[in-house]
Amino acid sequence: MPRVLSRGPLVAALAAAIWSLALTSIACAQTTLTVGKAAPNADPIIPVNVGEKLGIFKRHGLDLKIVDFNGGSKMATAMAAGSIDIGDGAGTEMALVAKGVPMTAICESTGPIPFLGVGVPYDSPIHSIAELKGKKIGFSSAGSLTDWLTKELVRKEGWGPQGVVPVAIGNGAGNIISAFTAHLIDADIGVTSLFLAMEEKKTGRLLFPVSEYEGNLASGTVFASNNLIKNNPGAVRAFVAAWIETIDYMRAHKAETAKIESGITGFSESVMAKDYDLTIGMFTKDCRFDTESLNTLKRSFADLKLLPTTPDMSTLYTEAFIPK
Repeated sequence: MPRVLSRGPLVAALAAAIWSLALTSIACAQTTLTVGKAAPNADPIIPVNVGEKLGIFKRHGLDLKIVDFNGGSKMATAMAAGSIDIGDGAGTEMALVAKGVPMTAICESTGPIPFLGVGVPYDSPIHSIAELKGKKIGFSSAGSLTDWLTKELVRKEGWGPQGVVPVAIGNGAGNIISAFTAHLIDADIGVTSLFLAMEEKKTGRLLFPVSEYEGNLASGTVFASNNLIKNNPGAVRAFVAAWIETIDYMRAHKAETAKIESGITGFSESVMAKDYDLTIGMFTKDCRFDTESLNTLKRSFADLKLLPTTPDMSTLYTEAFIPK
């Protein structure tokens, strides 16, 4: 005679079967998005890794494939080639939208720029902005954000066109450390977390974050390919919602965030905790673009001669995918 399951085990078995089917359905419903980061370790960009590690994007129906690039232009090239769906970069890449890259800014993730700072050799006699006048200041490359920030420092301080000696040295940690050690430069504009890490090793130190002299400029900006916007607007909306949820988590969980970021950047948790204190306030709460950021970006495009004419900034971004 066949064995008959009692009501309790039968209900449990049915529940397990239904849950299994539900998980299968959820897995099938996941949309895969390739996300290109303009830099591996920049603070405005790291949240996508944090949210992916915490499963926040998966809860919003997204399976992310994250790819790191060394520069916003390389990220934009991948976007133009159709290799990525989402671009995680900076507002300065909006100039590339104006140049015809088929993407649109969908989120101002950070406004100010405390994640970049002015660093000096550990034993440098320089301890203030005023003491930088006439000094050799390193930046990554011509036409880059750090190039513009060097010019902005000179402009804001009123030092004139020869106020400092700019030196393009690249943005690699090894380049900066070597330039400091050999005294090829007196200071550098780079990632604050790098300078904080250099303090622990007594090879360099953070003088001040760039936000001490520069205001909002959409320093962190998320882009979506026009193809994704057209064919799967729901996925774009889900990405923005998951991003906002990730930022909310980060604000409420300093220790956990520093630990996750340490695993991404390779810097110690103590460094990332200090970096957290400097940068957590830069994240926007709702991804909306502010007027100051847009005006500053517009001016930077002209200063760096990135575009032949001044663009209509409203054509470069959309707030249509921000949760209501």
